[in-house]
Amino acid sequence: MDLTSIIVAVLSLIGTLGGSLGGIVVSSKLTAYRIQQLEEKVAEHNNFARRMPVVEEQIVGLERRIDGLEEYHKPH
Repeated sequence: MDLTSIIVAVLSLIGTLGGSLGGIVVSSKLTAYRIQQLEEKVAEHNNFARRMPVVEEQIVGLERRIDGLEEYHKPH
């Protein structure tokens, strides 16, 4: 083997390793970003799920008040 072949082989190895590591880093960053976005959506959903029972109780109370008003204003 001559020196030129060795240099080309070493440069090819360095390029391959650099490309592979670069791809891994970019993929890792993308995965971390997507996980962060999903966590934010889950937090938003959990907040919504926590507030819904309160809204349902308020609706029940309003329905009772409407029923009472309808009964009061019903022609006798």
